[in-house]
Amino acid sequence: MTVRIVTDSACDLPQKLVDELGISIVPLTFRFGDEEFVDRASLTPAEFWARCSASPVLPQTAAPAPGQFAETYQRLAKEGATAILVVTISAELSATKQAAEQGAKEASLNIPVRIVDSRSASMGEGINVLAAARLAKSGVGIDDLVAKVTAMVDRTKVWGALDTLENLKKNGRIGGAKALLASALAIKPIITVKDGKVAEGGKQRTRSKALAFVVEQFRAAGTVSNVAVLHAQCADVDGFIAQLRETYSGEIIIGDIGSVIGSHTGPGTIGVTYHVQ
Repeated sequence: MTVRIVTDSACDLPQKLVDELGISIVPLTFRFGDEEFVDRASLTPAEFWARCSASPVLPQTAAPAPGQFAETYQRLAKEGATAILVVTISAELSATKQAAEQGAKEASLNIPVRIVDSRSASMGEGINVLAAARLAKSGVGIDDLVAKVTAMVDRTKVWGALDTLENLKKNGRIGGAKALLASALAIKPIITVKDGKVAEGGKQRTRSKALAFVVEQFRAAGTVSNVAVLHAQCADVDGFIAQLRETYSGEIIIGDIGSVIGSHTGPGTIGVTYHVQ
């Protein structure tokens, strides 16, 4: 059996790993005013962040059309896939999973197309995509693969520290006066993912304390696997990774936070995601 893996661009996976494992990515789009861009393709990260900082509002993101998924499924079937597993961004955050399901109907294939909601985003989604691709490469069948990935979704943790409140202000998550006060107090919000949604995980007074808080959550998790760091143009990412390595000696994958998630968290966001036992 040849099981192929499909995901969406919100996974923020490094392109090198995508190519190595033969993962197919269906891109979301985002719009600044009347200009529409394709995620991972239209703008470099630097260009994206420059536009974000210059814009009074955040870009509007949109799920892929079902037809984009259908075309991907049909292509993979022609290439010899005997089954397809799709891992999507949390359905609580995007209509992408719904588009993937509709695309499976439109494709009308005689091979199974199974869809798993990652209940996460960015590399929290990405580590489940990677695990799925590696298991598929090892010959795991579609039913076992769905069961294993679904179990991993339930064991996925994400913690991140935001460097700026500007994007939370722009997306209406925090009022202007409150944002001004919080900025004056140098508050750095901590975010986590809970029940498929981005949630407040705490707050610290400085960036160093915020990063130390995130590292402490990682250390307190006990035995972990499939560790990845996600960041948005962070010059201090190496120092953050060094702190993680004080208690973890395994592989750490590094992914850039892309436009879909980055538009809401802002530049300077840094975090870690992993599977707990």
